[in-house]
Amino acid sequence: MLKVDLKNTVINIPFDAYINDVKAIDAKIKGKTGAGNDFLGWTSWPKDYDKEEFERIKEAAKEIQDNYEVLVVAGIGGSYLGARCAIEALNGLFPKNKVQIIFIGNTLSSNYIAQVLDYLKDKNFAINVISKSGTTTETSVAFRLLKELLISKVGVERASKAIYATTDKARGALKTEANTMGYKTFVIPDDIGGRFSVLTAVGLLPIAVAGGDIDALMKGAADAMAEYDNDDVLTNPCYKYAVTRHYLYNNDKEVEMFVTYEPQMTQIGEWLKQLFGESEGKDGKGLFPTACTFSTDLHSMGQFIQEGTKLLFETNIVVEEPNLDVTINADKDNLDGLNFLAGKNVSYVNKKAFEGTLAAHVVDGEVPNIVISIPKLDAYNLGYLFFFFMKAVAMSAYLIDVNPFNQPGVEIYKKRMFTLLGKPGYTK
Repeated sequence: MLKVDLKNTVINIPFDAYINDVKAIDAKIKGKTGAGNDFLGWTSWPKDYDKEEFERIKEAAKEIQDNYEVLVVAGIGGSYLGARCAIEALNGLFPKNKVQIIFIGNTLSSNYIAQVLDYLKDKNFAINVISKSGTTTETSVAFRLLKELLISKVGVERASKAIYATTDKARGALKTEANTMGYKTFVIPDDIGGRFSVLTAVGLLPIAVAGGDIDALMKGAADAMAEYDNDDVLTNPCYKYAVTRHYLYNNDKEVEMFVTYEPQMTQIGEWLKQLFGESEGKDGKGLFPTACTFSTDLHSMGQFIQEGTKLLFETNIVVEEPNLDVTINADKDNLDGLNFLAGKNVSYVNKKAFEGTLAAHVVDGEVPNIVISIPKLDAYNLGYLFFFFMKAVAMSAYLIDVNPFNQPGVEIYKKRMFTLLGKPGYTK
């Protein structure tokens, strides 16, 4: 069971003062009456998801596993972050899966794209292109180049069978192309925005291809949905977390640093940065989300956190039991002075690093800390964690009176870029 520890917030959080506001916002979320209510489909998705499509996802995943060496996932933002963070969290950074997963379409770096295309020349690969519209620049550029390479290798007919499109159910450039070319298609629901889409086909197909247990993932999310169906901030840990971050924000904290102690959880930090940054950063409001992986980043950011400007608080995401472990053995010369650790596991050292860092930052540095822990890093607990943060960000954004589900500022850079590129319809 996921736990939220608020003993180290430095500032006492007056939860009683939020009782009525939380009840009112919870009613907005349930009744779908708040700003952006057209995008609240995720709130019941773990129960209401399309079971027929879910089975087709598993069938397609098996087909890819049986026939291809590599699955190239082309998508950006919510169209890839959820899948990537889940795959790395579940499989680690050196997985032994039969199918390699490569992500592209999330950058316009010519260096990266050229290297990926060169690598794929000698690989038997399939493509999962993910785009609601089919016209997202980064993804569309990558997909065009991937198609060209794939067709040159296997021809149009075989290429069409190797392309899986996750897109709008009825309209858009990618849906039109998929219908024309015969790609297998999966649906991005109309009422679920990209950063909330990891539990839809957007995330589920790549996760399943990588060997993830998507049944357990959805079960975790469904259990979290039931657990947090409660409008009482005094007994709902998800809303307690949302209120805590809101109160810290109103008391001169401008940055929330998401902290993990596992390199394979680094991409969870990236997913959280989009989830919170894109949901809250509007109208001159919102906490700035950032992420670090400890103890690695303590050797670069630790000094600032401990003694720098007091603008941040930390939200630690901790796994209680490691999936793998290593024992530290004694050494007869003991030149490194580590024999005091002989017989202990590396996970024990990592746990003490967390406990020592927490004490240093809270007691000595007076940096507020929130600790969110899960028993194990598996599909069930990951699904639970995903839903926890999605529900929390909805409450958090409504608490600062912004629409959690739009992203008007994202379009500004696109307009300026298209103008510079000379795209038809865009003028200087």
